[in-house]
Amino acid sequence: MPIHSFHIKDEVAPLKTVILGRADSPGPVPKPEECYDPKSLKHVMEGTYPKEEDMIEEMESFKEVLEKYGVQVLRPEPLENVNQIFTRDIGFVIDNKFIKSNILPDRENEYKAIENIIKSIDRNNIIIPPEEVHIEGGDVMPWHDYIFVGTYREPDYPRLITARTNAAAVEWLKETFPNKKVIAFDLKKSNTDPYENALHLDCVFNMVGHGKAIIHKEGFLYEDQYDFLVNLIGKENLFHIDKQEMYDMTANVFSITPDVVVSDRHFKRLNEWLQKNGLKVEEIAYREIAKQEGLLRCSTLPLFRVY
Repeated sequence: MPIHSFHIKDEVAPLKTVILGRADSPGPVPKPEECYDPKSLKHVMEGTYPKEEDMIEEMESFKEVLEKYGVQVLRPEPLENVNQIFTRDIGFVIDNKFIKSNILPDRENEYKAIENIIKSIDRNNIIIPPEEVHIEGGDVMPWHDYIFVGTYREPDYPRLITARTNAAAVEWLKETFPNKKVIAFDLKKSNTDPYENALHLDCVFNMVGHGKAIIHKEGFLYEDQYDFLVNLIGKENLFHIDKQEMYDMTANVFSITPDVVVSDRHFKRLNEWLQKNGLKVEEIAYREIAKQEGLLRCSTLPLFRVY
């Protein structure tokens, strides 16, 4: 099935085409100084870092669910000894534009592994931000007229490897998409404590279903930014997660349609709430991949949803 174009306006419309990461040949267990986030560091130090075979099994179960609903699943070209699970980091689509993320320099090869897919569509719709713009897809959430963007704008930004999207990115999104309302959310960051680190916006907030959302209030640096989402979405439409659930990546589920969401089977409280609100929940095991501070949304790069 050929890919004709990019088309993403929200998080839940029926999904047609997605790039799903891959877990084969992720390389050896990283050294502590090579970890990009505190949760990976914790599991390295405790000797519980996920095994390749377990991560492959989890990703294949995700692929099976996507294909069950007729989704075209594309994969990056395989790279030896490179972690290619989290495709969300390396790019994202807004409307009919693909934006290449400015990611950590060590991860540049991950983009090269999907470049053939992206360039096969329409090179005129590929946008590469300027060098001073730091941005990753997990911090960017299109929602119709809005673009929600997670950021960190405090003076210690340069010292935090967990701060991935900067103030320049917020301004650049406003300039690049002048017809959208770009709303920034400053997130808590920590290089060492995974319970106090919101690596990306989708670790503390995610839209699901028909106007519902998952949210972790304590992940926002400023309460008025959390209040904005409460007022926009409605408190009755929000599922609040606690610090442990945030650590477990409970917000990072993935919608195939407004009525179908893929979730980790261990998220009992969330999954019951989703079902009570009329959603079909496809439950899979994804607990090993979660040890790297990423889950289902992080593993996907949607290219086309139907509107």
